[in-house]
Amino acid sequence: MDFDLSWILLGLPLAFGLGWLASRFDLRQLRIENRQTPKAYFRGLNFLLNEQQDQAIDAFIEAVQHDPDTSELHFALGNLFRRRGEYERAVRVHEHLLSRGDLSEADRQRAQHALALDFLKAGLLDRAEDALLKLEGTPFEAQARLALLANYERSRDWPQAAGIARKLDNSESGSFSSRLAHYLCEQAAAHLAAGEASQAHRLLEQAVETAPAAPRPRIELARLLSSQGDHTAACALLEATLQAAPAATPLVAAPLAQAAIACGRTLPVLEQLKASYELMPSLDVLEAIVALEATVGGNGGTTRDWYVHHLEREPSLVAAAKWIAGEKLEHEQFHPQVQRALDHAVKPLTRYRCAACGFEAKQHFWQCPGCQTWDSYPARRVEEL
Repeated sequence: MDFDLSWILLGLPLAFGLGWLASRFDLRQLRIENRQTPKAYFRGLNFLLNEQQDQAIDAFIEAVQHDPDTSELHFALGNLFRRRGEYERAVRVHEHLLSRGDLSEADRQRAQHALALDFLKAGLLDRAEDALLKLEGTPFEAQARLALLANYERSRDWPQAAGIARKLDNSESGSFSSRLAHYLCEQAAAHLAAGEASQAHRLLEQAVETAPAAPRPRIELARLLSSQGDHTAACALLEATLQAAPAATPLVAAPLAQAAIACGRTLPVLEQLKASYELMPSLDVLEAIVALEATVGGNGGTTRDWYVHHLEREPSLVAAAKWIAGEKLEHEQFHPQVQRALDHAVKPLTRYRCAACGFEAKQHFWQCPGCQTWDSYPARRVEEL
């Protein structure tokens, strides 16, 4: 049978037409999807700017569905989940990013950092630690170390915190010597609680060398020396603290007075504290002076004149209450009631207040129990601020 060429002539235009229609359909579909993705993305941004996080999440999920390979949308979605406290969903988003083989190295490191933040916010400290350690040697290294430092502080893992603080100090990310000294003091306290005084002594000496201007290592080392009966060394160390950290004089005054009385250096220390008091009046220094003068033969009236002297310089209800405690009133039968009322009134004034969060406490803390900030408690009490 002869082959009819007319079919070829008819089929070629038909095939060309069908191909053209198919390409037009694909292009149209692609244009529709490309238009839908930006619309969903910009709609999500609009919701986000208007603080409508639920609608923003829905819009970003729609955008991700249209273009699942867009990493920026995944990052935006993961961050939104974390801000809303939906940490499990945030972890899934960032773990999905890390599982992709086509992700660039920069985006992979970014996703690893975001995943670590998810774990931190969720309180999964072990998983956060593992995620943060993987960021060593990346552009997120400094941020990861700071997060690790906070993580170890929360879990009170002081040896690990000390290691990270040394790395940060050596990397010129700021001075962490004072923080490192605190970690060494915390380790020393743990050794003391376990009855290991020699290890505590070694750590406190190391803390003094690490941060020579920090008062805490010197004060705690002096306390340890006094407990071991070496009052002379404790007194010398505290006297040196007055020079190294003059702002901490109110904290040093009481243990220094006790050590001076125990080792027979009452008069020299008394003169030092009087000189410090003249430069910066303080209730704690005043109390130390009164205690020292009482041991060198001063009579009660002369000793209590220091409270009057303080009142001439500072309007202090605490000093007034202490002075009245030793005075004879015209109606002496009412003295106990008056004294009780005054003592009750001055209690809030003798507290310490955190400069970061305002948390007040009866005792001085090196780390605030409220906001966990280091060195946020001034050495002076509320009345003196």
